[in-house]
Amino acid sequence: MDLILVLIAAFGAGLIDAMVGGGGLVQLPALFAFYPNVAPPVLLGTNKFAGIFGTASAVWRYAQRVAIPWRALMPLALYVLLASVGGAVLATRVAPEVFRPLVPIMLAAVLVYTVWHKNLGAGHAPRAFSGQHHLVGALAVTAIGFYDGFFGPGTGSLLMLVFVRCYGFDFLHAAASARVLNVAANGAALFYFASRGFVLWYIGAAMAFCNIAGAIAGTRLALRGGSALVRKVFIGVVSLLIVRTAWVAFAE
Repeated sequence: MDLILVLIAAFGAGLIDAMVGGGGLVQLPALFAFYPNVAPPVLLGTNKFAGIFGTASAVWRYAQRVAIPWRALMPLALYVLLASVGGAVLATRVAPEVFRPLVPIMLAAVLVYTVWHKNLGAGHAPRAFSGQHHLVGALAVTAIGFYDGFFGPGTGSLLMLVFVRCYGFDFLHAAASARVLNVAANGAALFYFASRGFVLWYIGAAMAFCNIAGAIAGTRLALRGGSALVRKVFIGVVSLLIVRTAWVAFAE
Protein backbone atom coordinates (compact mmCIF):
# COMPACT_ATOMS: atom_id res chain seq x y z
CA MET A 1 0.00 0.00 0.00
CA ASP A 2 2.86 2.36 0.83
CA LEU A 3 4.37 1.88 -2.63
CA ILE A 4 1.03 2.57 -4.32
CA LEU A 5 0.71 5.90 -2.49
CA VAL A 6 4.29 6.80 -3.37
CA LEU A 7 3.57 6.04 -7.03
CA ILE A 8 0.49 8.27 -6.97
CA ALA A 9 2.66 11.02 -5.51
CA ALA A 10 5.22 10.42 -8.27
CA PHE A 11 2.55 10.90 -10.95
CA GLY A 12 1.36 14.14 -9.34
CA ALA A 13 4.94 15.32 -8.96
CA GLY A 14 5.65 14.68 -12.63
CA LEU A 15 2.56 16.61 -13.71
CA ILE A 16 3.29 19.63 -11.52
CA ASP A 17 7.02 19.65 -12.22
CA ALA A 18 6.54 19.58 -15.99
CA MET A 19 4.40 22.71 -15.83
CA VAL A 20 5.97 24.91 -13.16
CA GLY A 21 8.43 22.91 -11.09
CA GLY A 22 7.97 22.04 -7.44
CA GLY A 23 7.25 18.36 -7.96
CA GLY A 24 9.91 17.46 -5.43
CA LEU A 25 7.74 18.90 -2.68
CA VAL A 26 5.16 16.24 -3.50
CA GLN A 27 7.45 13.31 -4.22
CA LEU A 28 10.19 13.77 -1.62
CA PRO A 29 7.89 14.14 1.43
CA ALA A 30 6.06 10.98 0.29
CA LEU A 31 9.34 9.06 0.34
CA PHE A 32 10.26 10.40 3.78
CA ALA A 33 6.76 9.64 5.10
CA PHE A 34 6.49 6.06 3.88
CA TYR A 35 10.14 5.03 4.29
CA PRO A 36 11.10 6.66 7.62
CA ASN A 37 13.79 4.09 8.40
CA VAL A 38 15.74 4.71 5.20
CA ALA A 39 18.71 7.09 5.38
CA PRO A 40 17.93 10.60 3.98
CA PRO A 41 20.71 10.50 1.32
CA VAL A 42 19.18 7.28 -0.07
CA LEU A 43 15.75 8.90 -0.32
CA LEU A 44 17.27 11.99 -1.94
CA GLY A 45 19.03 9.79 -4.50
CA THR A 46 15.87 7.80 -5.20
CA ASN A 47 13.95 11.05 -5.68
CA LYS A 48 16.56 12.27 -8.19
CA PHE A 49 16.45 8.97 -10.08
CA ALA A 50 12.67 9.04 -10.45
CA GLY A 51 12.53 12.75 -11.21
CA ILE A 52 15.11 12.86 -13.99
CA PHE A 53 13.02 10.58 -16.22
CA GLY A 54 9.93 12.75 -15.86
CA THR A 55 11.92 15.93 -16.43
CA ALA A 56 13.66 14.51 -19.51
CA SER A 57 10.34 13.43 -21.01
CA ALA A 58 8.97 16.93 -20.38
CA VAL A 59 11.95 18.43 -22.23
CA TRP A 60 11.32 16.10 -25.16
CA ARG A 61 7.65 17.10 -25.31
CA TYR A 62 8.38 20.83 -25.04
CA ALA A 63 11.11 20.66 -27.70
CA GLN A 64 8.54 19.49 -30.24
CA ARG A 65 6.40 22.62 -29.81
CA VAL A 66 8.53 25.34 -28.19
CA ALA A 67 11.76 26.97 -29.41
CA ILE A 68 14.45 26.11 -26.87
CA PRO A 69 17.78 28.05 -27.11
CA TRP A 70 19.94 24.95 -26.78
CA ARG A 71 23.30 26.59 -27.54
CA ALA A 72 22.74 29.42 -25.06
CA LEU A 73 21.56 27.02 -22.38
CA MET A 74 24.61 24.75 -22.52
CA PRO A 75 26.93 27.01 -20.43
CA LEU A 76 24.16 27.50 -17.87
CA ALA A 77 23.59 23.75 -17.80
CA LEU A 78 27.29 23.24 -17.06
CA TYR A 79 27.18 25.73 -14.16
CA VAL A 80 24.11 24.01 -12.76
CA LEU A 81 25.66 20.56 -13.20
CA LEU A 82 28.86 21.41 -11.33
CA ALA A 83 27.03 23.26 -8.56
CA SER A 84 24.58 20.39 -8.17
CA VAL A 85 27.43 17.95 -7.54
CA GLY A 86 28.70 20.25 -4.80
CA GLY A 87 25.25 20.37 -3.25
CA ALA A 88 24.91 16.59 -3.39
CA VAL A 89 28.26 16.14 -1.64
CA LEU A 90 27.14 18.52 1.12
CA ALA A 91 23.83 16.64 1.46
CA THR A 92 25.72 13.50 2.48
CA ARG A 93 27.45 15.41 5.27
CA VAL A 94 24.85 17.88 6.53
CA ALA A 95 21.16 17.15 7.13
CA PRO A 96 19.08 19.11 4.57
CA GLU A 97 16.54 19.81 7.34
CA VAL A 98 18.94 22.48 8.63
CA PHE A 99 17.95 24.76 5.76
CA ARG A 100 14.22 23.99 5.72
CA PRO A 101 13.18 27.33 7.31
CA LEU A 102 14.76 29.20 4.39
CA VAL A 103 12.65 27.48 1.72
CA PRO A 104 9.22 29.06 2.52
CA ILE A 105 10.85 32.47 2.90
CA MET A 106 12.53 32.13 -0.50
CA LEU A 107 9.32 30.94 -2.16
CA ALA A 108 7.32 33.75 -0.52
CA ALA A 109 9.67 36.29 -2.11
CA VAL A 110 9.13 34.62 -5.50
CA LEU A 111 5.35 34.74 -5.07
CA VAL A 112 5.24 38.40 -4.00
CA TYR A 113 7.47 39.44 -6.88
CA THR A 114 5.41 37.51 -9.44
CA VAL A 115 2.03 38.76 -8.21
CA TRP A 116 3.25 42.35 -7.83
CA HIS A 117 4.48 42.45 -11.44
CA LYS A 118 1.24 41.54 -13.19
CA ASN A 119 2.72 41.57 -16.70
CA LEU A 120 5.75 39.50 -15.74
CA GLY A 121 6.10 36.63 -18.20
CA ALA A 122 3.03 37.67 -20.18
CA GLY A 123 4.96 38.22 -23.41
CA HIS A 124 7.95 36.44 -24.93
CA ALA A 125 10.69 38.99 -25.67
CA PRO A 126 13.93 37.04 -25.14
CA ARG A 127 17.08 38.99 -24.29
CA ALA A 128 20.61 38.06 -25.34
CA PHE A 129 22.55 35.70 -23.11
CA SER A 130 25.16 38.40 -22.46
CA GLY A 131 25.62 41.57 -20.44
CA GLN A 132 24.86 42.35 -16.81
CA HIS A 133 21.48 40.61 -16.78
CA HIS A 134 23.18 37.43 -18.03
CA LEU A 135 25.77 37.63 -15.24
CA VAL A 136 22.95 37.88 -12.71
CA GLY A 137 21.13 35.00 -14.39
CA ALA A 138 24.25 32.80 -14.46
CA LEU A 139 24.96 33.43 -10.77
CA ALA A 140 21.33 32.73 -9.92
CA VAL A 141 21.13 29.40 -11.77
CA THR A 142 24.46 28.33 -10.24
CA ALA A 143 23.14 29.00 -6.74
CA ILE A 144 19.89 27.20 -7.58
CA GLY A 145 21.89 24.26 -8.94
CA PHE A 146 23.74 23.95 -5.64
CA TYR A 147 20.42 24.05 -3.78
CA ASP A 148 19.00 21.42 -6.12
CA GLY A 149 21.82 18.99 -5.40
CA PHE A 150 21.59 19.62 -1.67
CA PHE A 151 17.83 19.57 -1.14
CA GLY A 152 15.96 20.27 -4.37
CA PRO A 153 12.23 20.97 -3.90
CA GLY A 154 11.09 24.15 -5.65
CA THR A 155 14.12 24.29 -7.96
CA GLY A 156 12.08 24.30 -11.17
CA SER A 157 9.97 27.24 -9.99
CA LEU A 158 13.07 29.25 -9.07
CA LEU A 159 14.69 28.54 -12.44
CA MET A 160 11.54 29.64 -14.24
CA LEU A 161 11.62 33.00 -12.48
CA VAL A 162 15.25 33.50 -13.57
CA PHE A 163 14.32 32.96 -17.22
CA VAL A 164 11.31 35.25 -16.96
CA ARG A 165 13.06 38.03 -15.04
CA CYS A 166 16.59 37.96 -16.46
CA TYR A 167 16.01 36.75 -20.01
CA GLY A 168 12.55 38.09 -20.91
CA PHE A 169 10.91 34.71 -21.47
CA ASP A 170 7.19 34.13 -21.11
CA PHE A 171 6.13 31.45 -18.65
CA LEU A 172 5.72 28.73 -21.28
CA HIS A 173 9.22 29.18 -22.74
CA ALA A 174 10.63 29.58 -19.22
CA ALA A 175 9.07 26.25 -18.23
CA ALA A 176 10.70 24.53 -21.21
CA SER A 177 14.17 26.00 -20.64
CA ALA A 178 14.03 25.45 -16.88
CA ARG A 179 13.39 21.76 -17.46
CA VAL A 180 16.62 21.53 -19.49
CA LEU A 181 18.63 22.86 -16.55
CA ASN A 182 16.67 20.56 -14.24
CA VAL A 183 17.89 17.57 -16.22
CA ALA A 184 21.50 18.73 -15.88
CA ALA A 185 21.19 19.31 -12.13
CA ASN A 186 19.33 16.07 -11.45
CA GLY A 187 21.71 14.06 -13.61
CA ALA A 188 24.79 15.37 -11.83
CA ALA A 189 23.36 14.84 -8.36
CA LEU A 190 22.05 11.41 -9.32
CA PHE A 191 25.48 10.35 -10.58
CA TYR A 192 26.99 11.21 -7.21
CA PHE A 193 24.24 9.56 -5.17
CA ALA A 194 24.32 6.43 -7.35
CA SER A 195 28.11 6.15 -7.12
CA ARG A 196 27.72 6.03 -3.34
CA GLY A 197 24.94 3.45 -3.46
CA PHE A 198 22.31 5.97 -2.35
CA VAL A 199 19.44 4.86 -4.64
CA LEU A 200 16.58 2.40 -4.10
CA TRP A 201 16.55 1.19 -7.70
CA TYR A 202 13.39 -0.93 -7.67
CA ILE A 203 11.28 1.77 -6.01
CA GLY A 204 12.88 4.49 -8.13
CA ALA A 205 12.16 2.61 -11.37
CA ALA A 206 8.47 2.28 -10.55
CA MET A 207 8.33 5.95 -9.54
CA ALA A 208 10.11 6.95 -12.76
CA PHE A 209 7.39 5.32 -14.86
CA CYS A 210 4.68 7.26 -13.00
CA ASN A 211 6.74 10.44 -13.14
CA ILE A 212 6.98 10.15 -16.93
CA ALA A 213 3.21 9.67 -17.21
CA GLY A 214 2.63 12.74 -15.06
CA ALA A 215 5.14 14.80 -17.04
CA ILE A 216 3.45 13.93 -20.34
CA ALA A 217 0.10 15.05 -18.91
CA GLY A 218 1.65 18.22 -17.49
CA THR A 219 3.34 19.31 -20.72
CA ARG A 220 0.14 18.65 -22.64
CA LEU A 221 -1.76 20.96 -20.30
CA ALA A 222 0.95 23.63 -20.48
CA LEU A 223 1.12 23.59 -24.28
CA ARG A 224 -2.66 23.69 -24.57
CA GLY A 225 -3.15 26.50 -22.05
CA GLY A 226 -0.12 28.57 -23.02
CA SER A 227 1.78 31.08 -20.90
CA ALA A 228 -1.35 32.47 -19.24
CA LEU A 229 -2.29 29.08 -17.79
CA VAL A 230 1.29 28.31 -16.76
CA ARG A 231 1.49 31.63 -14.89
CA LYS A 232 -1.72 30.89 -12.98
CA VAL A 233 -0.56 27.39 -12.10
CA PHE A 234 2.83 28.80 -11.12
CA ILE A 235 1.24 31.22 -8.64
CA GLY A 236 -1.06 28.51 -7.27
CA VAL A 237 1.68 25.91 -6.86
CA VAL A 238 4.14 28.34 -5.28
CA SER A 239 1.41 29.39 -2.82
CA LEU A 240 0.80 25.77 -1.84
CA LEU A 241 4.53 25.13 -1.59
CA ILE A 242 4.88 28.03 0.84
CA VAL A 243 2.17 26.58 3.09
CA ARG A 244 3.64 23.09 2.88
CA THR A 245 7.27 24.07 3.50
CA ALA A 246 6.35 26.50 6.30
CA TRP A 247 4.36 23.76 8.04
CA VAL A 248 7.24 21.30 7.77
CA ALA A 249 9.81 23.88 8.89
CA PHE A 250 7.99 25.52 11.78
CA ALA A 251 5.04 23.37 12.90
CA GLU A 252 6.28 19.80 12.83
